Amino acid sequence: EVQLVESGGGLVQAGGSLRLSCAASGFRFDDYDIGWFRQAPGKEREGVSYFNHGDGSAYIAVPVKGRFTISANLAKNTVYLQMNDLKPEDTAVYYCAARWGRFTSLNLSDVNYWGQGTQVTVSS
Repeated sequence: EVQLVESGGGLVQAGGSLRLSCAASGFRFDDYDIGWFRQAPGKEREGVSYFNHGDGSAYIAVPVKGRFTISANLAKNTVYLQMNDLKPEDTAVYYCAARWGRFTSLNLSDVNYWGQGTQVTVSS
């Protein structure tokens, strides 16, 4: 059974930090890229970041560039999203997503599996 389990969300003040984790199981980790999406209340789900297994590179969306970083522990089949200098506009449910092959952009239609989501709330 494929599972993507997120953890690490919570309530933090503006300027604070959180680290999200996505633990993957039930599929061959090397065959999939893992990405992060988020959905704020009343807004569409948007891509935040992805980790490319092929060359170890990472993509960070413009709204969070310079504040968020993505990394992976391949031995643990886990991908992390380190979020620093959080802003109230970062408040959203954050979803881990797996795409067979390589992400080239963060299109919702490319995602094969979704996690259940973890709430991040940033207070001003």
